Amino acid sequence: MEYTTQMDAARKGIFTPEMAKVAEKEHLEPKKLMALMAEGKVIIPCNKVHTCIEPNGLGSMLKTKINVNLGTSRDLTDLNMELEKVNHAVEMGAEAIMDLSSFGDTQKFRRKLTHECPAMIGTVPIYDAVVYYHKALGKITAREWIDIVRMHAEDGVDFMTIHCGINKETAKKFKRNRRLMNIVSRGGSIIFAWMEMTGEENPFFQYFDEILDICCEYDVTLSLGDACRPGCLQDATDASQIEELITLGELTKRAWEKDVQIMIEGPGHMPLNQIAANMEIQKTLCHGAPFYVLGPIVTDIAPGYDHITSAIGGTVAAMNGASFLCYVTPAEHLRLPDVDDVKEGIIAARIAAHAADIAKGVPHAMDWDNEMAVARKKLDWNAMFDLAIDPEKARRYRESSRPEKEDTCSMCGNFCAVKNMNRILDGEIVSIFDE
Repeated sequence: MEYTTQMDAARKGIFTPEMAKVAEKEHLEPKKLMALMAEGKVIIPCNKVHTCIEPNGLGSMLKTKINVNLGTSRDLTDLNMELEKVNHAVEMGAEAIMDLSSFGDTQKFRRKLTHECPAMIGTVPIYDAVVYYHKALGKITAREWIDIVRMHAEDGVDFMTIHCGINKETAKKFKRNRRLMNIVSRGGSIIFAWMEMTGEENPFFQYFDEILDICCEYDVTLSLGDACRPGCLQDATDASQIEELITLGELTKRAWEKDVQIMIEGPGHMPLNQIAANMEIQKTLCHGAPFYVLGPIVTDIAPGYDHITSAIGGTVAAMNGASFLCYVTPAEHLRLPDVDDVKEGIIAARIAAHAADIAKGVPHAMDWDNEMAVARKKLDWNAMFDLAIDPEKARRYRESSRPEKEDTCSMCGNFCAVKNMNRILDGEIVSIFDE
């Protein structure tokens, strides 16, 4: 092969089949796409082993994409249910699936995903190491942590979250500047505990160059994890979060020197008025690398409704530069999401992504909305259902309360402004009560 990674190909002027598909989807000139990829501002995560993937690009100049988290836990290990979630997620338009499994035969599930699923597949190797070695956390060696990264690359994973920004120096700063909620990242808390118990440096930071070599070999995109993301509004934009982001910016440059594709993970819980500033800080400190955000969740008081709080934050984040939204379900903070929770989370994230694309002027983003407006003007219900982001729910709501006349709904009836304006502008008589 003439190139190692998609970034390497872009820098060599090679227009790959994956780039061709992304350029067509994004209405982007090939040369422009390659220039952005060569700079690291756009990425196409696609492991060479994951041959059934449908390539997608991530970058603030492109359409905002969404990721769906799922996976087994000790309390719920039903792989069939997780696969049902995967299938629903793909059908509903999710571009990425992140397997966060922390119990059971994780490799079997991971390989099934990379052999059958067309979405980008992401993982967090630090979770899997605890499952795979099945021994006390403090007994896992630095070498063993890195070996799991290679295993995931060999299994075909397109992107991995690596918590490499929380090194000894960051940990010291965290302990000097205590938080209301401490560290809420699962991977971040695991590696922090491991460093505290062993006295050793974070192996993902210490052996970062070796991880880059693995990524280069398989074309794995590194998602530099935000171990110090805020877990409540009070902790947003604090010293630990910014210190980690500075480190991630330094590691980004090292990755680009080896042609490894990078994205940066971000908050987290954050007041609405801080989101735009955080996007600018990330773009500056991390040199324009694509930003992948969890939410942000803009209030801490809505368990059961955090798909809504995150959609609010996600819209603001994406319109100000975030490229990739991690969905949040109504089950966030409460339980492992079921299939219905996954659906609610996906719809909320897709609405946020689409709203942001319109706000930031992505070419043709509003075409879909214009088509819906035409269908509504014509009172063409079937066209409206077909264009709806969730056609099944739209049809179900309509059927649950049928109107007397098909050209209205049970809310307005003959008071329907759309129907009456169509009639009066066509020269007809409008007589609301006599019809």
